[in-house]
Amino acid sequence: MAISASLVKELRERTGAGMMECKKALVETGGDIEAAIEAMRKSGQAKAAKKAGRIAADGIVELRISDDGKRGVIVEINSETDFVAKDDNFASFAAAVADCALACDATDADALAEQPMAGDAGTVNAAREALIAKVGENVQVRRLVRFDQAQGALHSYRHGVRIGVMLDMVGGDADLGRDIAMHIAATNPLCVSADEVPAEALAKEREIFRAQALESGKPENIVDKIIEGRMRKYMEEVTLLGQAFVKDPDQQVGDLLKKAGASVVRFARIEVGEGIEKKSENFAEEVQAQAGMRND
Repeated sequence: MAISASLVKELRERTGAGMMECKKALVETGGDIEAAIEAMRKSGQAKAAKKAGRIAADGIVELRISDDGKRGVIVEINSETDFVAKDDNFASFAAAVADCALACDATDADALAEQPMAGDAGTVNAAREALIAKVGENVQVRRLVRFDQAQGALHSYRHGVRIGVMLDMVGGDADLGRDIAMHIAATNPLCVSADEVPAEALAKEREIFRAQALESGKPENIVDKIIEGRMRKYMEEVTLLGQAFVKDPDQQVGDLLKKAGASVVRFARIEVGEGIEKKSENFAEEVQAQAGMRND
């Protein structure tokens, strides 16, 4: 049967798919637009399954804070390439996922995937599969960090679209909150204060410092003093309160907060792709492999 241009246009508007894909789906379903949408969704699921194993280490970090400043979320949404990460469709999806995350009570990415999106997009996972079919890359909602019932007020900072920071701060003002969040984005502290540094991290650093000191040939009684000095320096470097403030290195963040009568309860920092091992490709070798060639 003949498929009208208006029917193809309507299907394109409802699915965001390409013209030829829409026309093909309508031909296969005899012009039944609802059946065509269902078929395209199934096709999208199949495409998503095929691309699921491909590494998605690029993308966007989105942040949202409720109007009362007591609830907030950071969401990492990944793509395979920077090109897709800059695509308007991807950006719109990422923004909608963050809105959904703030509105619901999902505590991790898996739970968020089953939440309904605004409009008629279905669940987050269904919208993700539809986006994969559209952009041709693996797309993943990788991480969700939630702040509920903040003790103070939530403040955030996003560096470009790849690093997002949120913190719960008691006291101070919006400018200070943004400055501290920006500092965290730049320095990536391990935790807020010295008493939060994991015992295993301390033990590991102490062991490394001892080996280095003994290697230098220093006597045992001197080695212990060297280790303690290095441990103090380590604690300053990895804790938010001990670090030198990026906008004024002459003062520590802890002193800055104390002067303002403020304190940081907790913070979270997410950087796109951290912890994902990117596959390194040799283009010449890839071409040879595809052509059945071999270097002997």
